Order: sequence, then structure tokens, then C-alpha cells
Amino acid sequence: MTTAILQVERLCKSFGGVHAVRDLSFRVEPGQILGLIGPNGSGKSTTVNALAGIFPVTSGEILLAGGHIQTLPEYERVAMGLSRSFQTASIFPEFTVREQIQLGCNVTLRSHPLSSVFGLGRHPGETEATNRHIEDILELTGLKAVADATVGTITAAEQRFLMIATALAARPKVILLDEPAAGLVSHERQTLSHLIRSIRDTGVSVLVIEHHMALIMDVCDRIVVLNFGSKIAEGTPDEIRGDQAVIDAYLGEAV
Repeated sequence: MTTAILQVERLCKSFGGVHAVRDLSFRVEPGQILGLIGPNGSGKSTTVNALAGIFPVTSGEILLAGGHIQTLPEYERVAMGLSRSFQTASIFPEFTVREQIQLGCNVTLRSHPLSSVFGLGRHPGETEATNRHIEDILELTGLKAVADATVGTITAAEQRFLMIATALAARPKVILLDEPAAGLVSHERQTLSHLIRSIRDTGVSVLVIEHHMALIMDVCDRIVVLNFGSKIAEGTPDEIRGDQAVIDAYLGEAV
């Protein structure tokens, strides 16, 4: 068995007496798109926040490329290769799109944290490499045409793709996409599906947390299903479609 790029072992997270995540285990393999789904309150958001380092885990292990990260702060996890987008926009509306992505490069720079935007004490050779990286991200995410527009003036869909672009700026090994289709219409979701596959094709593994089942079934290699904080199913999209426990958890809703 290959070393998983992200491995979760018996993860538990409690808030007082409430067990939000119970004994959860799964793997994200290199070059894989894994979906994490479940009804509201099933523990998806708690799981991604625990993986990212926002919530300390109650027990269990989280390994990134074989190394334990469950006790590390969020910024160290990002520096090691675990990046994420958010459900709601995390942007600077007065910055240009390019500047917003530049901020995401900070964790990979050896120079001053604000050097990517304000030019303070750049390390020799970093500027050219960073600029190339930003151009590649703009091309990948379809934001090249609005690269010099201020973030507050671009569309809601472009802001959503910008959050993904900013997460990619940190050069992750695996990216967590938290509800990336929120607020997108049909043709924008198709663009998102293409982007997720393109991210995978660059060598970055993807964990997608999403309510939109058509997108999950379209892009994911495997899917993990949560209900009441526990894993109730794991398999390919075809296997998940026919799993009775999944059907019951969604109250008969087709997935």
C-alpha cells in the first residue's frame, strides 16, 4: 500500500459532552480526489477544521505525507503542504486579484511576510519564481483576465475561484475545498469541476467537502459519507449511490 498523502486515524472531536466526530478514519491517496459528504450536522465542517488545525483534536492522528501533524498549529500545516479554501469569502476587497494570490505565497517565502505584496526585503531569486507561480495559478483558475481588477469588483463566482487560487499559492500537497460550489450556478459548477480535475492533474490531491451531489459524483474518485459524526460508508461514486445507509441518511434523497 502506498503512503497516503493525508491519513486520518480514529479521529475524535468533542465539544463538552457533544461528540461532533467519532472514530473517523480515511485516506487521501496521491493524485486522488476524495469527497466528504453528509447531512447538515454530520461533522463535515468539524472534520475539515480539525484537519486544518483550527480545532484541536480530542484524540486520534492526522498524518501528512507520513508525518504527524495533529498537534501542529494551522500555519505549520500550511507550510508542510496542507492548504484549504473556506465556505465564505476570505478576501481583501481593496487588493487586486494578483495581490490576493501573492499573499497566499507567504508561507513558501524566506523573506519578510509582506514582501510578496509590498516588496520588503525579498530574498534573491524569489520574486521571479513567485511571479511565475502566480501566473500559472491565474491561468489554471481562469482568473487571468481579472488579474489586475480589485477583488471587490469581480463576480461572486470569481471570488470563489480566487479563494481556491489563494490556497494553491502555498504550493500544497493536498488542498481542502470546503463547499466550493456554494452560490455557483450550473455552468459555474461545470467550470469548478474542470478546475478540481486540473488541480489533481498538477499533482495536488484534493479533499472536497460539498453538499452538491452532482458535482461530488462527477469529480470524485472515492467518497466518504458521515452521519452524526461517524463514517457510515466509503467507496466509489457508483458504490455510494447504491448504499442503503447513505440513502437512509439522506432521508431517501437521491445522491
